[in-house]
Amino acid sequence: MRNKLAGKSTGKSKSAKYFAANPEARAKKNAYNKEYHSSEERNKYRAKLNTANRRAGTYGNGDGKDMSHTTEGKLVKENQSSNRRRNGKGNNKQKK
Repeated sequence: MRNKLAGKSTGKSKSAKYFAANPEARAKKNAYNKEYHSSEERNKYRAKLNTANRRAGTYGNGDGKDMSHTTEGKLVKENQSSNRRRNGKGNNKQKK
């Protein structure tokens, strides 16, 4: 089943434009991401969230929800867009 939310973007961000214009920078970023996201720590983190999504019944059903971390350390259901928008890039990490 295809992801209903895929391909809904209407424009390009600054970073997307930069990486489109600089293929060597994109290759460097992709190499870093490949190493980072394949680490043991990231795998465990992702598995924990996937398990929580499955238990909550939101995994793969296209409802636009995923699990969000609260300041108390709990996991709660939240819209994907709200959760991912808030967590931003760099040092702009916040919890619900």
